[in-house]
Amino acid sequence: MREAEMMSVIAELEELSMNAWPALESLADDGWVLRFAEGYTKRANSVYPLYPSERELEEKILACETFYTKKGLPTIFKLTPAAQPAELDRVLEEKGYLTSGHTSVQTVSLDSINAPTVHPVRVYRECTDEWLDDFCRLSAKSENEKRTMSETLRKISPPACYMTLFHEDAAVACGLGVLDRGYLGLYDIVTDSRFRRQGFGEQLVLNLLHWGAKNGAKASYLQVIADNLSARRLYEKLGYREAYPYWYRIKET
Repeated sequence: MREAEMMSVIAELEELSMNAWPALESLADDGWVLRFAEGYTKRANSVYPLYPSERELEEKILACETFYTKKGLPTIFKLTPAAQPAELDRVLEEKGYLTSGHTSVQTVSLDSINAPTVHPVRVYRECTDEWLDDFCRLSAKSENEKRTMSETLRKISPPACYMTLFHEDAAVACGLGVLDRGYLGLYDIVTDSRFRRQGFGEQLVLNLLHWGAKNGAKASYLQVIADNLSARRLYEKLGYREAYPYWYRIKET
């Protein structure tokens, strides 16, 4: 893939990810998008330097630091190989910003995905209390995190599928799919710790992918932490391949 095509793919998937996981508050600033969500998740509380800028870089970084400080949040930049300007990562490193959260963005075509063999799933078209309760129980979220997550998910505009997979009438896996521009983005895939390595996570993902395909998705994307080897093996088995990496730069305090 040529560099220009790669930059275009990155920009599109980053836009999709912002739609799929909205911040509680966003601010557009000269080609950059600043996102705030009371500190819950770095992706919803960071600067997305997606497009070319006109102002001086030093001035822009200082403005971002001012905005986040006023919110009582650390200043975080979400960086990709397409971040604008190209020297931003180097400049942030020189300013003492530390790297964190190296992540692989992966995609797969939905042309020939395997059919799920475990079908007892419950599908919700909006974020219900029932789905949220199951997800927060399986992922051990605090009440504060649950409140912010509820506000976040209920702001999603594109069509979404909140899915719970059951085993012997118990909810053992949860996940979220967001359909936008022919892509199904997967988020918050979690399996009960007592039922891991038994194939339930794989079956949940396959059910989500088939929901997406039935509703017009041609491909899927997801984000997986680079050192989460078990998750990466699962997604590789399902055909996902890396499209590009991203990482965070966090101001040392």
